[in-house]
Amino acid sequence: MMQDWNAYRDSLIARVGDYAALSPEVIRGLGAMEGSATKTGRLEPKMHELIALAVAVTTRCDGCISVHTKKAAELGATREEIAEALGVAISLNAGAALTYSARVLDAYAQLPGQ
Repeated sequence: MMQDWNAYRDSLIARVGDYAALSPEVIRGLGAMEGSATKTGRLEPKMHELIALAVAVTTRCDGCISVHTKKAAELGATREEIAEALGVAISLNAGAALTYSARVLDAYAQLPGQ
């Protein structure tokens, strides 16, 4: 096992609680943003969590991974569904690397003498 994700999540939640005591308005604002994303009801909550997992991988956020993996499982996401969502993140990260590689070549081509 690479990391004890349950212990990490519990510790993270405690630290976020410490921060919330210092800056409650920031936490309320974050909560409002998170809540607004689900207000339309067009996507099932499980789908929101699968998207959150793909974004968590893309942004490399261990806290997001620990929290949203638990939520996705609680909402009935299977290991296979999670793997499919992660496959989207993997393919988009590779696509982004390809796109930004094209930008590097473009920047190089614009250098004097190239």
